[in-house]
Amino acid sequence: MPGMWWVVGATLVVALVAAYLIWTAGRVERLQSRAQLAARALDAHLLRRAAAAAVLAERRYGVELYAAARIALDAEPEEREAAENDLTRQLRAVQLDPTDPDCEAVIAASRRLALARQVHTDLVRDARTARSRRLVRLFRMGRAHTWPRYFDIDDPTLTVPAADVSTR
Repeated sequence: MPGMWWVVGATLVVALVAAYLIWTAGRVERLQSRAQLAARALDAHLLRRAAAAAVLAERRYGVELYAAARIALDAEPEEREAAENDLTRQLRAVQLDPTDPDCEAVIAASRRLALARQVHTDLVRDARTARSRRLVRLFRMGRAHTWPRYFDIDDPTLTVPAADVSTR
């Protein structure tokens, strides 16, 4: 009978370790999925901002802004960061009027993009942290997914002149 406690104790330890590993694998999977969804949402916000900038450039501003918006819309994934940074620089170079609906659409899209980028960065950081843990690497829990990547662009938030903000 005394040997039975060792079996019960060992079974309990194995069950606890298995439960922890299953929980960890589920957490890694959830974080990875959330990071992928955040990347898709970020991509959608990038496209919305580029489309709004293209409309604004067609109606009010010149060829340079339109070209930057079209390049951002048509960019390949490996060229996307540079194209979006160029579009941000072009948008900052023009004087945006917040009373104009087209300008307001670009400003709102830029604000939403900044929020989506922050959410994406946070989720990628969390997923990378979870995947870099020793047990996760040892049991290769994240092997079904690609390593999450940051999307490194300038802060897309556009500032409006102070005189225009007070009239809102």
